Amino acid sequence: MNYLFHIAVMILLYIMLGLSLNIVIGYSGLISLCHAAFYGLGAYTSTLLIVKAGWPFLPSAIAAIILTGLLAWILSYPAVRFHDDFFVLVTLGFQMIVFSVLYNWTDFTRGSFGIPGIPRPSFFGFTANSPWALGLLVGLFTLLVIFIVYRLLQSPYGRALQAVRDDEIAARSLGKDVAFFKRSSFIIGGMLAALPGLLFAGYASYIDPTSFTINESIFIACVVVIGGAGNLRGPIVGAVVLVLLPEILRFVHIPDGIAANMRQIIYGLSLMLLMRFRAQGIAGQYPFD
Repeated sequence: MNYLFHIAVMILLYIMLGLSLNIVIGYSGLISLCHAAFYGLGAYTSTLLIVKAGWPFLPSAIAAIILTGLLAWILSYPAVRFHDDFFVLVTLGFQMIVFSVLYNWTDFTRGSFGIPGIPRPSFFGFTANSPWALGLLVGLFTLLVIFIVYRLLQSPYGRALQAVRDDEIAARSLGKDVAFFKRSSFIIGGMLAALPGLLFAGYASYIDPTSFTINESIFIACVVVIGGAGNLRGPIVGAVVLVLLPEILRFVHIPDGIAANMRQIIYGLSLMLLMRFRAQGIAGQYPFD
Protein backbone atom coordinates (compact mmCIF):
# COMPACT_ATOMS: atom_id res chain seq x y z
CA MET A 1 0.00 0.00 0.00
CA ASN A 2 2.86 2.41 0.77
CA TYR A 3 4.29 1.68 -2.67
CA LEU A 4 1.02 2.52 -4.42
CA PHE A 5 0.65 5.62 -2.27
CA HIS A 6 4.12 6.82 -3.28
CA ILE A 7 3.32 6.30 -6.96
CA ALA A 8 0.06 8.24 -6.60
CA VAL A 9 1.80 11.17 -4.88
CA MET A 10 4.49 11.33 -7.55
CA ILE A 11 1.84 11.32 -10.27
CA LEU A 12 0.10 14.25 -8.59
CA LEU A 13 3.37 16.18 -8.28
CA TYR A 14 4.20 15.64 -11.95
CA ILE A 15 0.67 16.63 -12.96
CA MET A 16 1.29 20.00 -11.30
CA LEU A 17 4.71 20.30 -12.93
CA GLY A 18 3.33 19.32 -16.32
CA LEU A 19 0.45 21.76 -16.12
CA SER A 20 2.75 24.62 -15.11
CA LEU A 21 5.16 23.88 -17.97
CA ASN A 22 2.23 23.51 -20.36
CA ILE A 23 1.54 27.23 -19.93
CA VAL A 24 5.01 27.90 -21.33
CA ILE A 25 5.22 25.17 -23.97
CA GLY A 26 1.62 24.50 -24.96
CA TYR A 27 0.19 28.00 -24.78
CA SER A 28 3.19 30.22 -25.49
CA GLY A 29 5.14 27.94 -27.81
CA LEU A 30 8.36 28.34 -25.80
CA ILE A 31 10.47 25.23 -25.19
CA SER A 32 11.92 25.60 -21.69
CA LEU A 33 14.51 23.31 -20.10
CA CYS A 34 14.79 24.97 -16.70
CA HIS A 35 11.56 23.85 -15.06
CA ALA A 36 13.41 21.61 -12.61
CA ALA A 37 15.30 24.72 -11.48
CA PHE A 38 12.01 26.40 -10.49
CA TYR A 39 10.90 23.11 -8.93
CA GLY A 40 14.12 23.02 -6.88
CA LEU A 41 13.95 26.71 -5.94
CA GLY A 42 10.50 26.14 -4.46
CA ALA A 43 11.74 23.13 -2.49
CA TYR A 44 14.93 24.75 -1.20
CA THR A 45 13.47 28.17 -0.39
CA SER A 46 10.62 26.80 1.68
CA THR A 47 12.86 24.21 3.35
CA LEU A 48 15.56 26.70 4.34
CA LEU A 49 13.00 29.15 5.70
CA ILE A 50 11.37 26.39 7.77
CA VAL A 51 14.54 24.62 8.97
CA LYS A 52 16.95 27.54 9.42
CA ALA A 53 14.66 30.53 10.01
CA GLY A 54 11.85 28.73 11.83
CA TRP A 55 9.11 30.03 9.54
CA PRO A 56 5.71 28.29 9.48
CA PHE A 57 4.72 26.34 6.39
CA LEU A 58 2.34 28.81 4.74
CA PRO A 59 4.58 31.92 4.93
CA SER A 60 7.55 29.88 3.71
CA ALA A 61 5.44 28.50 0.84
CA ILE A 62 4.32 31.98 -0.19
CA ALA A 63 7.88 33.27 0.02
CA ALA A 64 9.13 30.35 -2.12
CA ILE A 65 6.55 31.03 -4.81
CA ILE A 66 7.30 34.78 -4.81
CA LEU A 67 11.09 34.29 -4.93
CA THR A 68 10.77 31.77 -7.76
CA GLY A 69 8.52 34.17 -9.64
CA LEU A 70 11.03 36.99 -9.11
CA LEU A 71 13.88 34.93 -10.54
CA ALA A 72 11.68 33.84 -13.46
CA TRP A 73 10.85 37.51 -14.08
CA ILE A 74 14.54 38.44 -14.13
CA LEU A 75 15.35 35.57 -16.50
CA SER A 76 12.38 36.29 -18.75
CA TYR A 77 13.74 39.63 -19.95
CA PRO A 78 16.85 38.29 -21.70
CA ALA A 79 15.22 34.93 -22.51
CA VAL A 80 12.24 36.16 -24.55
CA ARG A 81 14.55 38.22 -26.75
CA PHE A 82 15.65 34.92 -28.25
CA HIS A 83 13.67 32.47 -30.34
CA ASP A 84 13.51 28.73 -30.79
CA ASP A 85 16.87 27.02 -30.13
CA PHE A 86 18.42 30.12 -28.57
CA PHE A 87 15.61 30.37 -26.02
CA VAL A 88 16.19 26.72 -25.14
CA LEU A 89 19.89 27.43 -24.57
CA VAL A 90 19.14 30.38 -22.28
CA THR A 91 16.84 28.26 -20.10
CA LEU A 92 19.38 25.43 -20.15
CA GLY A 93 22.04 27.83 -18.89
CA PHE A 94 19.77 28.94 -16.04
CA GLN A 95 19.13 25.31 -15.12
CA MET A 96 22.85 24.67 -14.90
CA ILE A 97 23.44 27.80 -12.80
CA VAL A 98 20.74 26.89 -10.27
CA PHE A 99 22.00 23.32 -9.95
CA SER A 100 25.59 24.51 -9.49
CA VAL A 101 24.56 26.94 -6.75
CA LEU A 102 22.52 24.31 -4.92
CA TYR A 103 25.32 21.76 -5.23
CA ASN A 104 28.32 23.94 -4.38
CA TRP A 105 27.00 26.46 -1.82
CA THR A 106 27.49 23.92 0.95
CA ASP A 107 27.42 26.42 3.82
CA PHE A 108 23.86 27.34 2.90
CA THR A 109 22.32 24.39 1.05
CA ARG A 110 24.55 21.57 2.43
CA GLY A 111 25.33 20.65 -1.18
CA SER A 112 25.46 16.95 -1.93
CA PHE A 113 24.71 16.10 1.72
CA GLY A 114 21.18 17.39 1.27
CA ILE A 115 18.82 18.68 3.95
CA PRO A 116 17.24 15.94 6.12
CA GLY A 117 14.51 16.16 8.73
CA ILE A 118 12.18 18.51 6.86
CA PRO A 119 8.97 18.78 8.91
CA ARG A 120 5.61 17.83 7.46
CA PRO A 121 3.37 20.66 6.21
CA SER A 122 1.37 22.24 9.00
CA PHE A 123 -1.04 25.17 8.91
CA PHE A 124 -4.28 26.34 10.56
CA GLY A 125 -3.98 23.56 13.15
CA PHE A 126 -3.71 20.85 10.49
CA THR A 127 -0.53 18.78 10.28
CA ALA A 128 -0.02 16.20 7.54
CA ASN A 129 1.60 13.64 9.83
CA SER A 130 0.01 10.54 8.33
CA PRO A 131 0.60 9.41 4.74
CA TRP A 132 -3.08 9.74 3.92
CA ALA A 133 -3.23 13.31 5.27
CA LEU A 134 -0.19 14.20 3.20
CA GLY A 135 -1.67 12.54 0.11
CA LEU A 136 -4.91 14.44 0.64
CA LEU A 137 -2.97 17.70 0.91
CA VAL A 138 -1.06 17.04 -2.32
CA GLY A 139 -4.32 16.08 -4.02
CA LEU A 140 -6.03 19.29 -2.91
CA PHE A 141 -3.13 21.40 -4.18
CA THR A 142 -3.24 19.50 -7.48
CA LEU A 143 -6.92 20.37 -7.84
CA LEU A 144 -6.07 23.97 -7.01
CA VAL A 145 -3.42 24.08 -9.75
CA ILE A 146 -5.83 22.49 -12.24
CA PHE A 147 -8.46 25.11 -11.36
CA ILE A 148 -5.98 28.00 -11.64
CA VAL A 149 -4.65 26.81 -15.00
CA TYR A 150 -8.16 26.16 -16.32
CA ARG A 151 -9.44 29.60 -15.33
CA LEU A 152 -6.31 31.27 -16.61
CA LEU A 153 -6.36 29.60 -20.00
CA GLN A 154 -10.10 30.06 -20.51
CA SER A 155 -9.72 33.79 -19.91
CA PRO A 156 -8.97 36.44 -22.57
CA TYR A 157 -5.36 36.25 -21.39
CA GLY A 158 -5.23 32.54 -22.28
CA ARG A 159 -6.72 33.16 -25.72
CA ALA A 160 -4.17 35.93 -26.30
CA LEU A 161 -1.39 33.49 -25.35
CA GLN A 162 -2.61 31.04 -27.97
CA ALA A 163 -2.75 33.81 -30.56
CA VAL A 164 0.86 34.72 -29.80
CA ARG A 165 1.84 31.05 -30.05
CA ASP A 166 0.09 30.49 -33.37
CA ASP A 167 1.07 33.70 -35.17
CA GLU A 168 3.21 36.37 -33.51
CA ILE A 169 2.92 38.76 -36.44
CA ALA A 170 -0.89 38.57 -36.51
CA ALA A 171 -1.06 39.00 -32.72
CA ARG A 172 1.25 42.01 -32.89
CA SER A 173 -0.85 43.55 -35.67
CA LEU A 174 -3.87 43.32 -33.36
CA GLY A 175 -2.03 45.35 -30.72
CA LYS A 176 -0.92 42.49 -28.49
CA ASP A 177 2.34 42.94 -26.58
CA VAL A 178 4.00 39.69 -27.61
CA ALA A 179 6.98 40.08 -25.27
CA PHE A 180 4.66 40.71 -22.30
CA PHE A 181 2.63 37.57 -22.92
CA LYS A 182 5.74 35.43 -23.31
CA ARG A 183 7.35 36.85 -20.16
CA SER A 184 4.19 36.55 -18.08
CA SER A 185 3.57 32.93 -19.13
CA PHE A 186 7.16 32.07 -18.23
CA ILE A 187 6.78 33.74 -14.81
CA ILE A 188 3.42 32.09 -14.05
CA GLY A 189 4.78 28.70 -15.07
CA GLY A 190 7.80 29.14 -12.81
CA MET A 191 5.71 30.21 -9.83
CA LEU A 192 3.37 27.24 -10.21
CA ALA A 193 6.37 24.89 -10.44
CA ALA A 194 7.54 26.07 -7.02
CA LEU A 195 4.38 24.65 -5.42
CA PRO A 196 5.07 20.94 -6.14
CA GLY A 197 8.68 21.64 -5.13
CA LEU A 198 7.78 22.67 -1.61
CA LEU A 199 5.23 19.86 -1.35
CA PHE A 200 7.87 17.35 -2.48
CA ALA A 201 10.21 18.59 0.26
CA GLY A 202 7.52 18.10 2.89
CA TYR A 203 6.60 14.70 1.51
CA ALA A 204 10.13 13.29 1.23
CA SER A 205 11.45 15.02 4.39
CA TYR A 206 14.78 15.23 2.54
CA ILE A 207 16.04 17.08 -0.52
CA ASP A 208 19.35 17.29 -2.34
CA PRO A 209 20.37 18.89 -5.67
CA THR A 210 20.28 15.62 -7.62
CA SER A 211 16.48 15.77 -7.61
CA PHE A 212 16.55 18.98 -9.67
CA THR A 213 18.98 18.30 -12.52
CA ILE A 214 18.72 18.86 -16.26
CA ASN A 215 17.48 15.26 -16.52
CA GLU A 216 14.51 16.24 -14.37
CA SER A 217 13.79 19.23 -16.62
CA ILE A 218 13.86 16.94 -19.64
CA PHE A 219 11.54 14.49 -17.88
CA ILE A 220 9.03 17.28 -17.10
CA ALA A 221 9.22 18.44 -20.72
CA CYS A 222 8.53 14.84 -21.80
CA VAL A 223 5.43 14.81 -19.60
CA VAL A 224 4.06 17.70 -21.65
CA VAL A 225 5.31 16.59 -25.08
CA ILE A 226 4.31 12.93 -24.76
CA GLY A 227 1.06 13.58 -22.91
CA GLY A 228 0.18 16.48 -25.18
CA ALA A 229 0.33 20.26 -25.02
CA GLY A 230 -2.27 22.96 -25.47
CA ASN A 231 -4.97 21.62 -23.13
CA LEU A 232 -5.46 20.31 -19.59
CA ARG A 233 -5.70 16.63 -20.50
CA GLY A 234 -2.27 16.27 -22.06
CA PRO A 235 -0.01 16.89 -19.03
CA ILE A 236 -2.27 14.78 -16.82
CA VAL A 237 -2.06 11.85 -19.25
CA GLY A 238 1.68 12.40 -19.67
CA ALA A 239 2.32 12.35 -15.92
CA VAL A 240 0.38 9.11 -15.47
CA VAL A 241 2.09 7.39 -18.41
CA LEU A 242 5.66 8.44 -17.66
CA VAL A 243 5.50 7.76 -13.93
CA LEU A 244 3.92 4.33 -14.42
CA LEU A 245 6.17 3.19 -17.29
CA PRO A 246 9.32 2.52 -15.22
CA GLU A 247 7.22 0.94 -12.49
CA ILE A 248 5.75 -1.55 -14.97
CA LEU A 249 9.29 -2.71 -15.76
CA ARG A 250 9.62 -3.84 -12.14
CA PHE A 251 7.17 -6.66 -12.87
CA VAL A 252 8.93 -7.89 -16.04
CA HIS A 253 11.82 -9.48 -14.13
CA ILE A 254 14.46 -7.27 -15.74
CA PRO A 255 17.62 -6.52 -13.72
CA ASP A 256 17.62 -3.05 -12.22
CA GLY A 257 20.54 -1.84 -14.33
CA ILE A 258 18.87 -2.89 -17.56
CA ALA A 259 15.50 -1.53 -16.43
CA ALA A 260 16.99 1.96 -15.96
CA ASN A 261 18.43 1.88 -19.47
CA MET A 262 15.18 0.50 -20.88
CA ARG A 263 13.32 3.43 -19.37
CA GLN A 264 15.51 5.90 -21.29
CA ILE A 265 15.08 3.88 -24.48
CA ILE A 266 11.30 3.86 -24.03
CA TYR A 267 11.25 7.63 -23.48
CA GLY A 268 13.35 8.19 -26.59
CA LEU A 269 11.29 5.85 -28.76
CA SER A 270 8.06 7.40 -27.47
CA LEU A 271 9.24 10.87 -28.46
CA MET A 272 10.38 9.71 -31.90
CA LEU A 273 7.17 7.83 -32.64
CA LEU A 274 4.95 10.64 -31.38
CA MET A 275 6.78 13.30 -33.37
CA ARG A 276 6.42 11.12 -36.46
CA PHE A 277 2.82 9.93 -36.14
CA ARG A 278 1.15 12.23 -33.58
CA ALA A 279 2.99 15.50 -33.12
CA GLN A 280 0.41 16.82 -30.63
CA GLY A 281 1.10 14.00 -28.14
CA ILE A 282 -1.27 11.41 -26.75
CA ALA A 283 -4.04 13.79 -25.67
CA GLY A 284 -2.85 17.23 -26.74
CA GLN A 285 -3.96 19.62 -29.43
CA TYR A 286 -0.83 21.70 -30.12
CA PRO A 287 1.44 19.88 -32.60
CA PHE A 288 5.21 20.26 -32.27
CA ASP A 289 5.86 20.53 -36.00
